[in-house]
Amino acid sequence: MERQGDPTRSALIVIDMINTYDHEDAELLVPSVEQVVPVLTELLGRAREANAPVIYVNDNFGLWRSHHGELLDAALSRQHAHLIEPIRPDERSLFVLKARHSVFFETPLSYLLWSLDVGHVVLTGQVTEQCVLYSALDAHIRHLEVTVPRDAVASIHPHLASAALEMMERNMGARITTAKETEFEPRED
Repeated sequence: MERQGDPTRSALIVIDMINTYDHEDAELLVPSVEQVVPVLTELLGRAREANAPVIYVNDNFGLWRSHHGELLDAALSRQHAHLIEPIRPDERSLFVLKARHSVFFETPLSYLLWSLDVGHVVLTGQVTEQCVLYSALDAHIRHLEVTVPRDAVASIHPHLASAALEMMERNMGARITTAKETEFEPRED
C-alpha cells in the first residue's frame, strides 16, 4: 500500500484536550495536563505559524447531539478552564468528534488527512497510554509517518505512558521526540 499523503506535509493532531475533567481518573490526569499545556501552547503556535493543519480530535462524551462549540463551552465553564483556554481552537482549526479511543475509529479523519495531502501526523494530547497509543497504531497501519512529542502528551499512569511511548517507537516506527525538536515545514496554502 502506498503512503497516504506527502510525508513532508504534517498535521498537528490534538487529542481529547477539550475536556471537562469531571471523569474517573481526572485527579490523576490533571497534574500531567498542567505540565503539557504550556508545551502544547507553544507547539500550536509554531504549527499555526507554519500553516500546518491543526486538527482537534475529541471525545463527544456520549453527547450525540453536540458539536465542537458546545464541547468547548462546557469545558470552559468548568473548574479546569485554565487548561483549555491557552490551547483552544482558533478560526482555522479543524475539529473531528470521536466516540472511542483512536482518532481514526469510525471518524472522517483518514479522509480529511488524505484531502489535505498529509502524510505525517504529530500526535499530542491525552492520554498517552490510551488514546494516543491507539491513534499511533491506527496511523501506522494507514502508512502515515508518526511523531509523538513526549512532553506534549499527558498521562494518568506515568509507568504505562513510558511503556506506551516505547511501544510506539519500537512497534510502530513512531519518532518519539520533544516538542522543541518537532518541526513543521512552512506551507503557503
